Amino acid sequence: MDAFSYLSVLMSVVLGLAIQQILQGYRAIALARRRVRLYWPTIAWSVLLLAMIAQHWWASFGLAAPREWTFPAFAVILVTAALIYMMAALVLPDVGADGSMDLRDHYWREVPTFFAVGAAAVLSSIVREIILEGRPPLGFNLVFHIIFLAMTLTAIAVRREWLHKLFAGTMVGLFLIYISLLFARLG
Repeated sequence: MDAFSYLSVLMSVVLGLAIQQILQGYRAIALARRRVRLYWPTIAWSVLLLAMIAQHWWASFGLAAPREWTFPAFAVILVTAALIYMMAALVLPDVGADGSMDLRDHYWREVPTFFAVGAAAVLSSIVREIILEGRPPLGFNLVFHIIFLAMTLTAIAVRREWLHKLFAGTMVGLFLIYISLLFARLG
């Protein structure tokens, strides 16, 4: 087993747990469907997180090329995966004691934490690039990182529903463009 295969196992476990968190949330919504107050931005962010998880795992294949692995390089990959997991753990609520679930209330209660973790994930992604490539993200990759960071920081500071709804829809669209421009092919 090469070094990357060995190191990627732990990252894959963390990302798998993130997927599990979101799918369990969907299961809880389905089971409590008569007592669920839906809120589309919450659903949009959960779908976006599934795409982020897939993209992070997909992009990690580029790390399979032979290289000298250091603990900081491994740690930044693991930290980024852990931050994505935390976002997945926060995006959907647990079913309440009365079996009800209000996605709108949950969203607004978790806004500061969810978006702070999101900002940390973007910063971790930038640090990852610096540690692994010896430079910050370039071109479109840098532009998208700046946009994603600006949106997460703004979402923490500004609690206007129309803006959060705009960000949820915009982020889904931007992330699809990001994937299509930078990660359409493996390797």
